[in-house]
Amino acid sequence: MRALLKQGTILAGALCLAACAPVEREIPIAQRIASANPAVSVTARGETEPVGTNNADAADDPAIWRNAVNPAASLIVGTDKKAGLYVYGLDGAKRDFIDAGRVNNVDLKADVTISGAPGILVVASDRNDVANAKLALFRLDPASAKLTALGTIAGGAGEAYGVCLGRDAQGVSAYIVLKDGTIHQVLIDASGATPTGKTVRTMKLGTQSEGCVVDDRTGKLYVAEEDVGLWRFDAGSTSPVMIGAADGKAIVADAEGVALAAMGETGGYVVVSSQGDNAYTVYSLPDERYVGRFRVVDGASIGGSEETDGIELMLGDFGPAYPGGLFIAQDGHNGAMAQNFKLVAWADIVAALGLN
Repeated sequence: MRALLKQGTILAGALCLAACAPVEREIPIAQRIASANPAVSVTARGETEPVGTNNADAADDPAIWRNAVNPAASLIVGTDKKAGLYVYGLDGAKRDFIDAGRVNNVDLKADVTISGAPGILVVASDRNDVANAKLALFRLDPASAKLTALGTIAGGAGEAYGVCLGRDAQGVSAYIVLKDGTIHQVLIDASGATPTGKTVRTMKLGTQSEGCVVDDRTGKLYVAEEDVGLWRFDAGSTSPVMIGAADGKAIVADAEGVALAAMGETGGYVVVSSQGDNAYTVYSLPDERYVGRFRVVDGASIGGSEETDGIELMLGDFGPAYPGGLFIAQDGHNGAMAQNFKLVAWADIVAALGLN
């Protein structure tokens, strides 16, 4: 009985958050910022060229491939959700574009067997058919920075929204987040001439969800339910555990992109985009404790980021500008230009928040 009452309380709280959040977004941005927990300021060290779709909410989600041999030659893949996928260098210059239509989120994994040889697998959530979600698969050539389409895999009935990749003993899985909060774990086999996928687990959140990230060390999946907050699914589980609520304090709805800084066997941080007040909220691992918030503000030559959808974070050496790791945020307001992605040194975030 107590367990049922507890579940009812949690559900009621989630429904209240879901109901109240849209009203919250009607509050002026200055008031939302003032009401939220304080956020420290950092500035971007770089930015990408704008996406090709002007005067629209177009740029959405980035993914990072780190070149371990020459970190400064690492690559960024970003979505223009009206048109396709871009590849950028760390200098922000466009290296490639592939017309893939309405692809929303993107993620990648290196050292995946693709058509019989190891390669970099890029997977995007394909919403060209809003009634039938798909996963669009590509190979990224690290030398030429070119993307090659490999085909699509069914992702379930409904509109594709978020996607993130995880790797375990079974292989590489794509976690496709449908707009209604359904999440399918699709085990991918790209080793043959035509990629295939098999749904091995289905999870469900109550309302519109999108951003996600997988911790390959533990198998934990973190998903942002936009009007409710950040959830965790343990390996093999279909029951969500709340990490942080979109309460207008720690997270201001929408909760959007989710990224992971993995440190050691179980340590590090999970970061979620607090879109409603142009900030990013940080939780420590493995205790999932709230540790603070930061905001990317205007610098001397590069603007800040506002209304961020997708984010990405990877630790390691990315060359002189990003020696400790790279954080990337979609910028919803890029002055008079089309939307783009801002590049921030993880070391600057660590210093501003006083993290270890």
